Amino acid sequence: MAATYAAPGVDRSTRLACDTWTSMLRILLNYRHSPGLLAASLGVPVVMVVVFGYVFGSAIQVPGGGDYREFLMPGLFAMVATNGIMPTMVGAARDVGRGVTDRLRSMPVSRTGLLLGQTLADLLVSVVVLALLALVGLAAGWRARHGLADTAGAFGLLLLFRFVMTWVGTCLGLAVGKEEAAGQLSVAVFPLAMITNAYVPTGGMPGWLRTVADWNPISAVVQACRELFANPSAPGDAWPMQHAALASLLWSVLLLALCIPLAVRKFATHGR
Repeated sequence: MAATYAAPGVDRSTRLACDTWTSMLRILLNYRHSPGLLAASLGVPVVMVVVFGYVFGSAIQVPGGGDYREFLMPGLFAMVATNGIMPTMVGAARDVGRGVTDRLRSMPVSRTGLLLGQTLADLLVSVVVLALLALVGLAAGWRARHGLADTAGAFGLLLLFRFVMTWVGTCLGLAVGKEEAAGQLSVAVFPLAMITNAYVPTGGMPGWLRTVADWNPISAVVQACRELFANPSAPGDAWPMQHAALASLLWSVLLLALCIPLAVRKFATHGR
């Protein structure tokens, strides 16, 4: 490994920075030595645009007559952000099951720094995936039409949500503690992602299901990105849809405030 964990006696901020950096390098090295995993991460966006944009898109009408691929792209961006749950959940559970967590806890390291480094490593990978997805979207006809500032704001919101989802995944993985169980639990992410406005307008859903979709945090992120990109949308009357950017930020703050302390506590007390 290219760096070492901070030695005892250094101040807390230095230890946090050093341990965060080393933990981040550890995760990035896993991608370096697992080219198949990296290729899958980069290839999924291309498949998503082709399948949803060209295969399903011909059967879906956007309210107001907008282009479906422009309607779809913010949803696909949000799905990339949401998918941060799965690899971090499985990775955290794998470390617990293989004893890596116990070995790390026996060292004089920052618990927060170890977990923060893992989430930041995932964030760096997601930047590359989002960039590739944007390029594929541009080739398919998608455009961001509100200028550079709003476009940067939309991608900043997506990266924030990806950061949130990695903490959610870390918290769940540490709670489950077994790689096989975490892999099976990943299936639960699918309905969470589908009951949203990412792929279809929620106006055609039954009333109760539309309420669930409109209050889904993912839907708020999708709607906020559609507004910032000036892409076609069908927001509905629910408060999160009418104040999508604010709702996205509130959901992010709430989930981080809940998951970070729980994850750090579970990491520090595992096996006790």
